[in-house]
Amino acid sequence: MSYPLFVRRDLDGFFGLFIDNLVQLLLIVALCSTQCGMAGEANQLLYQRILPGAAISIVLGNLFYAWQAHQLAKKTNRSDVTALPYGINTPSLLVYVFFVMGPVYRQAVERGASSTEAANLAWQMGLVACIGSGVIEFLGAFIAEPIRRCTPRAALLSTLAGIAIGFISMTFALQIFQKPLLAMLPLGIVLIVYFSHSKFPWHLPGGLIAVISGTVVAWLLTGVQGLWPSAPSWIMNSTMSIANVKNAIATTQWSLPHFYGSELWQTLQQPGTWLVHLSVIIPMGLFNLIGSLQNIESAEAAGDRFPTAPSLAANGIGTMSAALFGSCFPTTIYIGHPGWKALGARAGYSTLNGLVITLICCTGTVAVIQSLIPIESGVAIVLWIGIVITAQAFTATPAEHAPAVAIGLFPAIAAWGQTVVQGAFMSAFDFTKTSESDFLAHGGNTMQTILTANPQAEVNGFLLHGLLSLERGYIFTCMFLASIAASLIDRKFYAASGWSLLAAIFAAVGLTHAFQLQGNIVDFLFPTSTPPAGSYLFQATPIAIGYLLMSALFLWFGRYRSDANSSEQSTD
Repeated sequence: MSYPLFVRRDLDGFFGLFIDNLVQLLLIVALCSTQCGMAGEANQLLYQRILPGAAISIVLGNLFYAWQAHQLAKKTNRSDVTALPYGINTPSLLVYVFFVMGPVYRQAVERGASSTEAANLAWQMGLVACIGSGVIEFLGAFIAEPIRRCTPRAALLSTLAGIAIGFISMTFALQIFQKPLLAMLPLGIVLIVYFSHSKFPWHLPGGLIAVISGTVVAWLLTGVQGLWPSAPSWIMNSTMSIANVKNAIATTQWSLPHFYGSELWQTLQQPGTWLVHLSVIIPMGLFNLIGSLQNIESAEAAGDRFPTAPSLAANGIGTMSAALFGSCFPTTIYIGHPGWKALGARAGYSTLNGLVITLICCTGTVAVIQSLIPIESGVAIVLWIGIVITAQAFTATPAEHAPAVAIGLFPAIAAWGQTVVQGAFMSAFDFTKTSESDFLAHGGNTMQTILTANPQAEVNGFLLHGLLSLERGYIFTCMFLASIAASLIDRKFYAASGWSLLAAIFAAVGLTHAFQLQGNIVDFLFPTSTPPAGSYLFQATPIAIGYLLMSALFLWFGRYRSDANSSEQSTD
């Protein structure tokens, strides 16, 4: 048996994983610049600290999971093992920017700090949030395997399928039809290669051809625009800019990672500054842990059984190393292993991704790549990954558990819907152009004003309160609902009762369903939380009671069935 360092199809896997990671880097640059003041003089925090720190965590994780794949191939004498995909965790990135770093920056500015000083404080608090998530992920590695053994596979995979539908497939499908000139030709190439399992001439990787084709089209349209200044908007919206390329090249700089343990330790010695953020750090650490656990289960369903504890421990170590070397953003085992495996990727795609992302982060060339290659040229590859994950949830579980998989999709779909709704409200209300009081005085609404006026408001089936409630802690809720359903399908009524009881506990302590809403900003609501004045609050007590009633019902019915079976056996 030969398990090579690199195979031809690793290029396909690399382009998909690379684009996924590149999107996270672009998000970091955009959000930290606009929300945390890391622009102008403060952009050194981005290009000299955060991105090089992210490089450390990404290269360590990718190399470890590539090595792990080699070990599994050697142990099982197989040549088709695919490494676990790995990169920056998108939900944590968004949550830490909007609910930890952004608020710290704004509060510091309000207290009179300069923008640069406030950005530095936001960065330090981001390091605390990142190290906290890493500690939770690392410690959870030693208790995760029992959780995995007692959780139905339908529950673990349906959560991933829901995320794949909403946050991968739908998002990238919308991008394709947003700029069809750039994205539909690459989509056709991806459909040929991965749906028909056919090969292009000279066995060229489909992912490479897709990215090249989309890039060539974009630059051809740029030439058309130069020759035809009054070109239609659908051409103008699909062009690139030579000026952007020049500006991006001018900003490149070589920045090696540095150890920032002392800065992190100084911040940790001031508990008054970070204890208030535990209501964000703890849930996100748990979400990352459970999400990685689900991805390991997904890999096993695809044929590659990796040990749980080392996989999750490496994940936690990667996140902690990110914080120690300057990055504020946790890393995680990515969703999508079955997709990479279906592409024919092995371990080389992980190694190559780690090395290339490291080079980009340490040279500050993120903007250069963005200016040269339209992101739409590669989204079809990631769309394929989402499709495979969704299909796997149904094909890798017992056929009778299909309804359990289906019910587990709903909370994740609600989470995607919440991001769309929140984006629409935020687009309608721009703080930079008008004050909130003026906006409301002229008939404008935020999500908070709508729910305050009528929590039961319904428009064409749109229930805002129910959407937000189902979205909070959706990773847990997906698991609970699917586990309850799978247990009932198997007539394990006591197990269904136990899962319902656990769901009640999570709702009661605020890990699921409870939320606080200020304007259009949604956050968790724990019993110990101190919400801002005027916020719309929803403690999930009634939902917890509902879960308790379900638990009691299943417990009673289990005993009833047991007694009925005993009576039937006695009669026989």
